Amino acid sequence: MTDQLSDRRPFSRVVLKLGGEMFGGGQVGVDPDVVSGVARQIAEVVGDGVQVAVVIGGGNFFRGAELNSRGMDRARADYMGMLGTVMNSLALQDFLEREHHLDTRVQTAISMGQVAEPYIPRRAERHLEKGRIVIFAAGMGMPYFSTDTTAAQRALEINAEVVLMAKAVDGVFDADPRVVPDAKMFAEITHREVLERGLQVADATAFSLCMDNAMPIIVFNLLTDGNIGKAVRGETIGTLVSTPRSL
Repeated sequence: MTDQLSDRRPFSRVVLKLGGEMFGGGQVGVDPDVVSGVARQIAEVVGDGVQVAVVIGGGNFFRGAELNSRGMDRARADYMGMLGTVMNSLALQDFLEREHHLDTRVQTAISMGQVAEPYIPRRAERHLEKGRIVIFAAGMGMPYFSTDTTAAQRALEINAEVVLMAKAVDGVFDADPRVVPDAKMFAEITHREVLERGLQVADATAFSLCMDNAMPIIVFNLLTDGNIGKAVRGETIGTLVSTPRSL
């Protein structure tokens, strides 16, 4: 018999995972209106004293798996995807600093000193302690690892309390709600259940890593204004994915 899932609560240090496709507004490139809206929501959360780190995908530019399916070498395609995440990160940094005057640092897993710092966990924590926003770019710096897995790994390494996984759907469903109109959304579910059911929320490596280290994930709809703040404050939105700490 397992304990109930941990209660939702306000969080003080979070990793926000953003999909690159949303940054493009469904198109190739960056949609300034979308990035501006995301920056405003992050600014509101930071204004409340929450420490925010961000991981952004690169799907609005390149998706390694898709390029690989067209015959491109998988490792090379993944590196191209990593470069796409850097472009998204620099765009978000610009909006955060220019429109909201928030100190922001981009740290990359691939060395590119002219535009960003190298990824150094202790330095990232120090930035957060000083009230700066940290954006982790270039994924894990290695092919075959998704930015979902990057978000999980970075959250563990900087001692974040939760991974906030922003999607274009309201949470975790028992079927694809875009295909099955009466699909059921879970308010709470365990990491193991997600994996065993094969629910297409994020890649299995990310969920396994979070399960093994009891890192909760909140899956929610980024397209609903104010949802980032609601997730951080512990309000009941989206789906809480967690693993009971005791058996």
